[in-house]
Order: sequence, then C-alpha cells, then structure tokens
Amino acid sequence: MSEFARVLQAEDDVESLLAHMVKAAIDLVPGTDDASISLITGRRGVESRAPSSDLPRQVDALQTRVGQGPCLDAVFEHRTVSVPDMAHEDRWPRFAEGAMNLGAASMLAFQLYVEGDNLGAMNLYSRHTNAFNAESEEIGLLIAAHASVAFAESKKMDQMHDALASRDTIGQAKGILMERYGITGNQAFILLVRSSSNTNTKLATIAEYLTGTGELPRRSR
Repeated sequence: MSEFARVLQAEDDVESLLAHMVKAAIDLVPGTDDASISLITGRRGVESRAPSSDLPRQVDALQTRVGQGPCLDAVFEHRTVSVPDMAHEDRWPRFAEGAMNLGAASMLAFQLYVEGDNLGAMNLYSRHTNAFNAESEEIGLLIAAHASVAFAESKKMDQMHDALASRDTIGQAKGILMERYGITGNQAFILLVRSSSNTNTKLATIAEYLTGTGELPRRSR
C-alpha cells in the first residue's frame, strides 16, 4: 500500500493514474479478477476508464443502458456496495441478469471521489460467487481513499495546465492585434472580448482561432 501511494503521488497523467489504480486493485484486493474506474459527469452516463478487460467495459455499458447497478449506488448513495452473488441479486434486477450473463458473478464498488456533479467509483469484478470478504472490502477502501486524493490532485493539475495554456494563447492573440493595429495590450484585450461577445464564443477559443488563422472570427448571421 505504501508503494501504491508513492506511485500515485508521483503520477501526473490522468490515464496512467487510472491504470495504476486498476492494477493495484487486481493485485492487492483478494478475490478480484478484473477492475475498472467509472466516471460520471453531470450525473448521467457511466464512462468506463482503464478497464482491465472487456468484462468491466461491458458491465459499465450495461449500467448506462439500464440506469441501475452497484457503481451508480456507490457513486450516489453508499461508500461501498457489495454483490456477493449476482444470480441472487434483487436490488437491480435488469442489471443483475445482464451482468451475470456477461460473466460477472460478484462485484465490489467503492465511491472514488465526489466533486460537484463529477463523480467516480472503483469497480472490482470476480467470475466466482462470494469472491469478496471483509478483507477485500477493507483493502479496497484503503486503495479508494488513496486514489481519491491522487485523482483529485491530478484533476486540479490538468485544470491548471489548461488555464496556463489558455493564458498563453490569449497573450499571443493580444500580441498579434497589438502589432497589426498599433494598439495597447488593454485595447487588444477589449477587441478579443468584443469578438467573444459578438460570436458567443469563449475568449480562449477566439484567441486560439486568431493565433491559428491570423483573423478574428466573423459574427455568424
């Protein structure tokens, strides 16, 4: 677990981070055959990330289709959701039958993180019934706790990088306008804002268009 925490702390790429989470869950949680991370944005469909095989990908897609399942319950209602035997599961009848047919005999789902409407869960799968025990839940919770912190930090870093990239692009766009029209930086910024308002387009998108084409976008008719 200590090595897992150090790896997550050192990782700054979101996809690599998710892959490390999945591998750690398979290696460390007793009973786990497959794993995935489910991301839900805006409380809508389930997006399967870093699935270890087709099974997690198919089960996540099933939850999206039927609108029910352990991942959704873990994300919105409970910290941990256990499914000892999919054949005798009656909480989500439509999901359980489909998941069993896909090969998921038992499951564990852990709430991964909560940030506004952007939610997540770590899902563990076994092809055998009653594969998970109390130790599985305890270790899974530890992994989920470490992963939540690392994932939140990684998302913040991505947002910061995006913000810095937008700032640089806006600066380049201002420079183009200043040189072209012999105006000040503030005046160039006003032109960008005016173009953004006239075209109902984000300022960063206006700046990117200008730096790529040399022109401000025209107002759509």
